[in-house]
Amino acid sequence: MHILISNDDGVYAPGLAALVKALSTLPVSCTVVAPDRNRSGASNSLTLDRPLEAYTHDNGFVSINGTPTDCVHLGMSGLFSEGQKPDLVVSGINAGANLGDDVIYSGTVAAAMEGRNCRFPPIAVSLHSYHPQHYESAAEVVRVLVANIERLSLAPRTVLNVNVPDSPLEQIGGWHVTRLGHRLAGEAPVQVSDPRGRVRYWIAGSGDPADREPGTDFFAIEQGYVSITPLQIDMTQYSGMDNLATWLEGMN
Repeated sequence: MHILISNDDGVYAPGLAALVKALSTLPVSCTVVAPDRNRSGASNSLTLDRPLEAYTHDNGFVSINGTPTDCVHLGMSGLFSEGQKPDLVVSGINAGANLGDDVIYSGTVAAAMEGRNCRFPPIAVSLHSYHPQHYESAAEVVRVLVANIERLSLAPRTVLNVNVPDSPLEQIGGWHVTRLGHRLAGEAPVQVSDPRGRVRYWIAGSGDPADREPGTDFFAIEQGYVSITPLQIDMTQYSGMDNLATWLEGMN
């Protein structure tokens, strides 16, 4: 199995190194293609207004001056692994959880989504802390998932969104299969002035969880469990199609 590894925290992120170290213990080959800097919140954006540059580091990691999606998009072609296309994409380990609405903005999840056409379901993995102390816990969780992924049967183009408590492995309660919860609206942007007196805006923090009921990713992580949510690329709300058609038929 050939694995393409990426992230959104950048090629120098400790979570990336921990993930590569853990997966390298398996009988697999790994190629790392990651952004040259932190690109958190980049979502599924592609860089279309300029060509991209690739740089190969001494450790063999490749950095791209683009988004997480750019990295996987290029890596999927086999450009950086002598033509060997990946069977699986793994993205992370992100510093900070990606729960509920976070998946809309997450570069970590977006990188995994770009691997949706691989042989195996791509995995996005995040730690529930912006200053993680236990990357090795999340790395071991992913190692076990990848070691057993050939037994997994899911619909094509499914993505696994994995969130791990920032705790020693022995203190994690186990696994919960979850659905996405959701958050309240985010805080208002923060207005500031630059040294020349021009108005600028900082995007503020995410909203608090609004749906953290049992069965959600929020609930699992708060209870000390690994949350694994299967995500689908098809965003169609099929239950609304008939109502929409009826509404349109009633228009003049």
